Amino acid sequence: MSQPGFQRAFLVGADHPCLPGHFPGSPLVPGVVLLEQVALALRDWRGQRLARVLEAKFVAPLLPAQEAQIALTEGQGRVRFEIHRGDDLLARGSIEGTI
Repeated sequence: MSQPGFQRAFLVGADHPCLPGHFPGSPLVPGVVLLEQVALALRDWRGQRLARVLEAKFVAPLLPAQEAQIALTEGQGRVRFEIHRGDDLLARGSIEGTI
């Protein structure tokens, strides 16, 4: 059973330096930037650094300047994450943190 966790919204601006190369003329927010947001949420929630991504599945794209929501929960000894844009699931997985 999952324990209550942490939520926060984020937005990757259209001027983010990763966007021109991913993909020119039709930019998408790279998965590594989404994982960076997961790492920041983990730090805000538990004061931990992201040590390892155990699994990650990216199921829909995030475009620049679209707001997304991260939810972190803990259950069965793992921290799970989900990233949504409105009702659409963008990514999910599990991570480990370290102090």
